[in-house]
Amino acid sequence: MRVLTDVVAVDREFDYEVPEAWHRDGRAARLGVGTMVRVTLHNRRVGGWVTECDPAGEPPELLPLAKLVGAGPPPGVLDLAGWAAKRWAGRRATFYGTASPPRVVESVPQPAASPAPQVGSADVDPTGFWEDAFEQPVSVVRIPPAGDRGSLLAAALHRGDALLVVPQVAEAARLVGWVRRRGVAAALLAEDWARAAAGGVVVGTRAAVFGPMPRLGAVVVLDEHDEALVAEDSPTWSAREVAVERARRAGVPCVLVSPIPSLEAQELASGDVLSVPRHTEREGWPSLEVVDQRDPEVARRGLLTETLVARLRSAGRAVCVLNRKGRARLLACSACEDLVVCDSCGAAVAESIGSSDGGTSGGLDCPRCGERRPRVCSGCGATRLRTLRPGIAKLRSELEVLLGEPVLEVSGPARSSGKPHDTDSRVVIGTEAALHRTGEADLAAFLDFDQELSATRYRANEQAMALLAHAARLVGPRSGGGRILVQTRQHDHPVLQAARDADPDQLSRHDRALRQQLGFPPFGALAEIAGAAADAFVERLGHPLGLEVSTVGENHWVVRTADRAALLEALANVERPPGRLRLAIDPMRF
Repeated sequence: MRVLTDVVAVDREFDYEVPEAWHRDGRAARLGVGTMVRVTLHNRRVGGWVTECDPAGEPPELLPLAKLVGAGPPPGVLDLAGWAAKRWAGRRATFYGTASPPRVVESVPQPAASPAPQVGSADVDPTGFWEDAFEQPVSVVRIPPAGDRGSLLAAALHRGDALLVVPQVAEAARLVGWVRRRGVAAALLAEDWARAAAGGVVVGTRAAVFGPMPRLGAVVVLDEHDEALVAEDSPTWSAREVAVERARRAGVPCVLVSPIPSLEAQELASGDVLSVPRHTEREGWPSLEVVDQRDPEVARRGLLTETLVARLRSAGRAVCVLNRKGRARLLACSACEDLVVCDSCGAAVAESIGSSDGGTSGGLDCPRCGERRPRVCSGCGATRLRTLRPGIAKLRSELEVLLGEPVLEVSGPARSSGKPHDTDSRVVIGTEAALHRTGEADLAAFLDFDQELSATRYRANEQAMALLAHAARLVGPRSGGGRILVQTRQHDHPVLQAARDADPDQLSRHDRALRQQLGFPPFGALAEIAGAAADAFVERLGHPLGLEVSTVGENHWVVRTADRAALLEALANVERPPGRLRLAIDPMRF
């Protein structure tokens, strides 16, 4: 048996002998491509996957397989994982592990027949519009945030065993319940890995694209624009592209669904974007109100403008979003107007969190070097400091005074022991995590949207639009009173124009022209190289023809080219040096 071990740094296969005892007790019959085993490598036991049975050639004396663990990814999924490893310059063991069951599966159940779905009248599309989405190899469908996706999903169930991929775990749990209520066998990955291998509809998050499915009938990726479908750690693989490749290999349709289709999805599509009628799409977005912070009277109030406070008082339930934690991220002296920075390293200091008086007499902490200093200006010695960039902790306390009621602060993922939506207060303020941890709202307010619009990331516009789309789904359509309030100094920005007109095509056309001009993905390839071993890796890489190699900081490099194949080939030919290395292809956050 030829085995690839789970030692990520050793990306090669080794031959092992099947023990004679396994032939006698029947274990040898359970071996096949994808079976998970344990072997001896350099005098230690490691896990691995069988990649080939009885390889050609006369083998030398071999070590025996140490243990039969259980069933693993089927051969087709292993091939798909190998393709993904090349596409994102990763190791096969990383993707094989993603495709493997989380718990030991001794044997795969026999495939069971799939009953016809019991689709209700509410799921039926009398026009047959959504059936057209499954007539092309790859289709992109645009449905507004508050639009109904039931008819599209029902059409997918009629294609047979469908693979349904969603960004969030909670959404996957709701969707698998929706499928089961229609009398269709459904498996929720990764918990129901063995059930998925027996056949039926498979629902899951990013890793579900590698799920075992003996009879794949269609692939649907919901909210394909969501960054949760892209791995943050290296390799930065995308479930959207893996889903398209898996559908191509199986000869079945792949449908990418989003209220704001990404340019990457549009480039993968076999035709134009399919969308609901224009009036339906417009009604599926909430109304958008923009507060122009260039107005001196508005700017005088800071981020807690009169318009914002008035809307919060009149709204039933409201969520305020500011992607800035802490109390104050930037301070200036009220006397000399100098910025207050660390005397040791020059970084901007922040107010200490937890002082009983709200930080007015506490110390200042440096987030870079950790030094604490008194709350005084180093230039003139004044003690009165002005907040230029307040964080959500400071704004929460100020909002409580203005509104005269408790305001809940949310700045991270929900606690595993808490409620799914632990937001009992009428008004919630926090980072974008507040959008995920709040069930429903009447108003979503972005306190400083320029922070998103002016971000240095090349996907900044797309990511800002994604925030608005998520908020739109939270507050509901304009016909139901859903509202979004945005405070900005760029009231005519393409993102806000597209959201105000409920027309994502406007932003797609703008970003397409911009990325084509600059050579950013999907019209070019980009690789980020970072970590302690980055400099050594880049030195070995050199400067191949057609690749632009530049540094963006200490141990941080970027490689750009118009030819992705040439980039991947150049990276694959470099022997990786020892040390920590992050190699990201088309990173989302760059």
